[in-house]
Amino acid sequence: MMQCAFCKKGFTLKDKVMRHDVCPHCGWDLRCCKQCKFYDYNAYNECQEVMAERVIEKERANFCEYFVLRGSVPAGADAGTSKKEEAKKALEALFKK
Repeated sequence: MMQCAFCKKGFTLKDKVMRHDVCPHCGWDLRCCKQCKFYDYNAYNECQEVMAERVIEKERANFCEYFVLRGSVPAGADAGTSKKEEAKKALEALFKK
């Protein structure tokens, strides 16, 4: 479940966020800086991803290739597992005989 950065209402998505997708509640663009997990008002260019190109309009849809919807779960990750458990599983798989 994701939460809109503008109206704060929750919603779910079945597919990848496309540039034309909007919040089902308020109609704001979903693929914009303020909806991205890398958005940080205090960071340089208001983005924690240092390789991302500068985007002037943070509330409008853009083509940033580093966009990750805030609150989304990475592909293949179980929402119930913690980062510690995921790291442990990865190490076990790496050193498996």
